[in-house]
Amino acid sequence: MTSHVKIFTFNPFQENTYVVSDQQTKKAVIIDPGCFDDHEKNTLKEYIESENLEVEHVLLTHAHIDHIFGLKFVCDVFDKKPLMHQLEHSVLTQMSPMAAKLYNVPLETPPLPKQYFQEGDTITFGESTLKIVFTPGHAPGHVVFVSDTNKFIIGGDVLFKSSIGRTDFPNSNHDDLIQSIQKKLYTLDDDYIVYPGHGPKTSVGEEKRTNPFVKAV
Repeated sequence: MTSHVKIFTFNPFQENTYVVSDQQTKKAVIIDPGCFDDHEKNTLKEYIESENLEVEHVLLTHAHIDHIFGLKFVCDVFDKKPLMHQLEHSVLTQMSPMAAKLYNVPLETPPLPKQYFQEGDTITFGESTLKIVFTPGHAPGHVVFVSDTNKFIIGGDVLFKSSIGRTDFPNSNHDDLIQSIQKKLYTLDDDYIVYPGHGPKTSVGEEKRTNPFVKAV
């Protein structure tokens, strides 16, 4: 039941896109497809093809623009609808298109989910499972994906190495973000690896010890 985590850093915002694959069955999920231009889109597609992976789900931690640049592309290529928390609907349909105009960057109209997940749900691909943990603050419907078997978190923009997610956006809430980190992430074992939406990976234990923005309680 070993899962492999492949990291791609894409787009002008240097966002981390993840492909998590089940090593036994070659089933996989794409998380936060931020691939921006044709080169980045092809890089992601070619990796999946070269590894003979079968994409089961396209998942979003949240729907800010830097995490969805490639959403339409991957959903079209792999014939999927995205999965996300329902509280991200307005971020996907209104906030991110507005951000595209503000930054003067192209954004293909993102496809809508056929269904939404919520805290406590699980995503299964092959013999691997990711648990949905609701972590609002940076975005209203932000979630992280936790593998208890392999002890890692695909964390989006909640907890970074020596930093935390921004809360100066519309619909952000700093207190909620701190609560999410302290009550949802810092309660996991110290050896859980955190794969963030930007920057290098870290661990729960390292951030509990050294993160200057949020302390363990």
